[in-house]
Amino acid sequence: MLRYIEKFNRLFVVWALIGSAIAIKMPQTFASFKGLIVPLLMIIMFGMGATLKVSDFIEPLKKPWIIGLGVSVQYLIMPLAAFLISKALGLSNELMVGMVLVGSVSGGTASNVVAFLAGGDVALSIVMTAASTFLAVLLTPFLTHLYVGSTVPVDMMAMLLSILKIVIVPVAAGIVLNALFSEKLTRIRPLFPFVSVVTIVFIIGIIIGLNQPKLATLALPLVLAVALHNACGLAAGYLLPKLCGCDRRTCRTIAIEAGMQNSGLAVALSIKYFTATAALPGAIFSLWHNLSGSFLATVWTSADAKKENQEKQEPIPSS
Repeated sequence: MLRYIEKFNRLFVVWALIGSAIAIKMPQTFASFKGLIVPLLMIIMFGMGATLKVSDFIEPLKKPWIIGLGVSVQYLIMPLAAFLISKALGLSNELMVGMVLVGSVSGGTASNVVAFLAGGDVALSIVMTAASTFLAVLLTPFLTHLYVGSTVPVDMMAMLLSILKIVIVPVAAGIVLNALFSEKLTRIRPLFPFVSVVTIVFIIGIIIGLNQPKLATLALPLVLAVALHNACGLAAGYLLPKLCGCDRRTCRTIAIEAGMQNSGLAVALSIKYFTATAALPGAIFSLWHNLSGSFLATVWTSADAKKENQEKQEPIPSS
């Protein structure tokens, strides 16, 4: 049974694409579940917490330079990449504003889920999300003003309460459960990634259902801009830590954290302070980064499984 669950999880991107296709055909069905996005994310976070211990968070905090490296990719490379890509592709000023906002916000909570499914360091991912969220209060308005000449107020308390509700509380509850019933959870712990895959595919379907009317009107340059922007975050987030000597799990985690932005916040800020057109990059990014993240998780976990099988098949050298 466990073997089939692992194979199912490794096909994450396949299920994401199938779910996306169904959502495009049945948008209203998925869109009607809009109110479940936050509770579903909380369920995933709780399951992730049930695989963690308090001691797992000590190691990331011992190496603050790694957190600083990830935050640097987030706030130095992503907004600059958004600006340069928008200029290179000749996007309108409104779309460029939306792109820069996507590049200037914090990491999204979905990054924690994908880090979990991709074999990354979940504790590090959560610490980085929290750090980038705190910094967003100052850096998002500053970077938006720097690149597009507009100041965007960011509600610090609302953002912190959102992270507290969606990430910290359910993860902490899962950690407590794991501490109290660790042995009893051993048999069902492999089910947590399976539940996460099914749930995040459903969330992707809801997001697509909500944005389906806009999909037909999107211009190719905007879709290309979003894909390139996301690729810049993923590539820089992986390669820079690798050059600094970080291990594979850390590189994966920072790549996902940098590539998966809090696009929902970017959409909200665009609509509130600019125009509906400026919100389009954030809406498309919310679809794209989930698909690219699920693709990477599939590739990486498949590579891990292949490597593990090869190591099992290698003959033990005779003495």
